[in-house]
Amino acid sequence: MEYNLADLFESIVDTVPDREALVHIDHPGTGTERRLTYAELDAAANRIAHHLAANGIRSGDHVGLHLYNCVEYLQTALACLKIRAVPVNVNYRYVQDELVYLYRDAELVALVYDAEFSERVAAAAPQAPTLRHLLRVGAPPPGGAAPAPAPVDFADAAASASDERDFGPRSPDDQIVIYTGGTTGMPKGVMWRAEDLFFSGLGGGAPTGEPVKRPEELAERVAAGGEGIVFFPTAPLMHGTSMLTAFIGFFFGQKVVLHCKYVPEEVLRTVERERVTSISLVGDAMLRPLADALAGALKGVDCSSLFSISSSGAVLSQTVRDHVQQLIPNVMLLNNFGSSESGFNGTATDDSGPGRGFRLRVNSRTAVVDPATYDPVAPGQVGRLAQRGHVPLGYYNDPKKTAETFFRSEDGERWVLLGDMATVDADGIVTVLGRGSQCINTGGEKVYPEEVEEALKAHPDVYDALVAGVPDDTWGNRVAAVVQPRDGAEPPTLEQIQAHCRTRLAGYKIPRTLVVTEHIQRSPSGKADYRWARAVASGTLRA
Repeated sequence: MEYNLADLFESIVDTVPDREALVHIDHPGTGTERRLTYAELDAAANRIAHHLAANGIRSGDHVGLHLYNCVEYLQTALACLKIRAVPVNVNYRYVQDELVYLYRDAELVALVYDAEFSERVAAAAPQAPTLRHLLRVGAPPPGGAAPAPAPVDFADAAASASDERDFGPRSPDDQIVIYTGGTTGMPKGVMWRAEDLFFSGLGGGAPTGEPVKRPEELAERVAAGGEGIVFFPTAPLMHGTSMLTAFIGFFFGQKVVLHCKYVPEEVLRTVERERVTSISLVGDAMLRPLADALAGALKGVDCSSLFSISSSGAVLSQTVRDHVQQLIPNVMLLNNFGSSESGFNGTATDDSGPGRGFRLRVNSRTAVVDPATYDPVAPGQVGRLAQRGHVPLGYYNDPKKTAETFFRSEDGERWVLLGDMATVDADGIVTVLGRGSQCINTGGEKVYPEEVEEALKAHPDVYDALVAGVPDDTWGNRVAAVVQPRDGAEPPTLEQIQAHCRTRLAGYKIPRTLVVTEHIQRSPSGKADYRWARAVASGTLRA
């Protein structure tokens, strides 16, 4: 046995076959749900694996997952891994042109998609020359366009295929591709080896402890432990955070809960009903409405089982953290730091915040380096975050960007150079300044939007905020804030925002332009859309 994700999952199935593995609530509030044990989930994945193989899907072929959160998403991902095909996430918000780009760039051979997206798939699929097999989840909408090639009904495919586990040997070199980005440019497919993703993205079987030293140890730990941990990835599975959280749950031999879509009130009801212990989400955009529901319509719901709420991909502001801590005093709030290119890097310290920055206790494989020489920077100097060891192979179909981002040190070790600028102190604590591509140069001073956004969200009348640089005749660029007020609050004025920020930020970081909008645009997982913010702040797009 090796560090192959399908092999590892099957070892857990054989250890706790009758333990509940997956609960999916289709449409929160309707009571429609599916429950699968580990043995049932394994058999379901085997059926789709056999169907894909019977339709010509081979080792290394790319299979797109164009779905909401559902059993079929994880079932198909596991099926791909079982036959050594490569699962590829597809952003379900993409429109035709974006889908054509991704289908082509990823060289998809097969696509599993939600029937709700039939018209978009019908428009994009014929323009993807490698795409030859479609699986549709759900009934097609009446009168809609029919995709080509003709799709196969997912349920029919599963019902007619074998559930036997009779696949050939696999390898730790088998791949998963995670497409990332799209807010500052076209998405890029990050190529992960199974073994590298297991150790960097899944914690080596122990995200907060000692990684396993041999593959068989994973199942041995599950056999020696009990059950009762319930993982609830609330962001879309199409983003790496939720997909990896689900697999962490499986490799712990515990229960994973899914909702089709994010509805804060129903999330809280599910926490109470399923005795959820761990929620993962992305930033204030997901946690703030959860806190509002807990303080309002769902006041009094039983969250006593909840041990931790973790965010990755966007920072939880101190204001929202404080609100949640008042509502659920015993819950641990974790600002985790990672990316599709690095997996997990570290967790924020308690003293992060405006004026201090986003401070991280990082793992031993993370460093701050000079991007020109790749040498570690001295304490206090600005460099770029980098990670070594179990890192991706590069970007699919993009050798230029791969060469800019991935490198080998003189001793031959593989590294990935992340987009975040940072400093490190004498104690090894890393302060993340922000994405270099979003840095605002105003009169020679560098301003990172994330720190200003943190200060803005501490204003009592601000619900959400993004910060971008806009052209300025004197300073080159000036700091501009796009703000969504709280419901029922008076929209703050620029003068009020500036007075508020002066107590938290250096003068050159204070916004000089304010745009008030009814809604801040973010990705489905809560990540910032800085292209949108810049266009709104500069007046080229209506707020």
